[in-house]
Amino acid sequence: MKILLLGGTGAMGAHLAKILMERGEDVFVTTRKSRQSTCKITYLQGDAHDNRFLETLLQDHWDAIVDFMVYNTTEFKARVDKLLQATTQYIYLSSSRVYADSKDPITEDSPRLLDVSRDKTYLATDEYALTKARQENILQESGSKNWTIIRPYITFSEIRLQLGVMEKESWLSRALRGQPIVFSRDIASKITTLTYGYDVAQGIAATCGEKRALGEAFHITGNQSFTWDTVLDHYRTILEKELGHTVKIIMIEKALQLKHKGKYQVMYDRYYNRRFDNSKICQFMPATTFHNSLEELDRCLVEFLRNPIFNAAGVGLNAKLDRICGITMPLSAFNGWKDKVKYLLCRYILPL
Repeated sequence: MKILLLGGTGAMGAHLAKILMERGEDVFVTTRKSRQSTCKITYLQGDAHDNRFLETLLQDHWDAIVDFMVYNTTEFKARVDKLLQATTQYIYLSSSRVYADSKDPITEDSPRLLDVSRDKTYLATDEYALTKARQENILQESGSKNWTIIRPYITFSEIRLQLGVMEKESWLSRALRGQPIVFSRDIASKITTLTYGYDVAQGIAATCGEKRALGEAFHITGNQSFTWDTVLDHYRTILEKELGHTVKIIMIEKALQLKHKGKYQVMYDRYYNRRFDNSKICQFMPATTFHNSLEELDRCLVEFLRNPIFNAAGVGLNAKLDRICGITMPLSAFNGWKDKVKYLLCRYILPL
């Protein structure tokens, strides 16, 4: 098969490209950076948000398109028909954040936030979970059935390691600088399900070319659930072993994001105890395929520490974390005056 991965260079896409290549498929991956193609993986340099670049790609017919791009609803609505017409199977990456709270293990038929929330202020936004659910609706109402919806949950890999709502740039980079990790008790006590990116990629690959997956939604989530406190303990144990010194943890009562734009991710996801019933995807991949999440999380952290590369950190959040820790970064650490001013405002003046 000839398969196109739109934006497929991240935690899931990189694994998926390799899995499909080893299966004998011809894989094409869009990337904004220049990458060296191989005999079975061709990298196509360009921004898949750019309509001219996308239309060039869609002049060909693809056996499958796997779409890792993040769209606003207007953008998705404008291109969905072109995507569906250019492929035998369009695989749309949604998110298991679409689900509402549930006391029972979540199935693909569990209620979604978009359908059951009574928070009018929240519903008036295009927050990530709502955006994904609305785009699922667009697919389901398209009149076509050559789509498959994939709903990963919190996915980790050798390059992505999350703690609550924080990416590695806001907790791991601090630990490597000898600073405390700041975490909140409200999230630490909640149960989560983490899934290794390779396992999600295997699930996507299993649905790719599978006729029974057309017109269906699947969440691809691991078999194990545990508290975020357990995740933090694992991170600390590995870090202390690898770094050779104690890693300090500062626990605050409430997540800082509750007072800012990230509040809905906390309120309508991280405050929920997330357990999943993954039997539907296991029609196509054995349950035993899923790795032990904590063991794999430990391995991924060790792997990352061999060559730690961080993206740009959020200046405002890290300034507030510095305030909690009693630390001040030298202004020489920031490139532009805007970041310097933002840091000083968030570090000394604006409320936490």
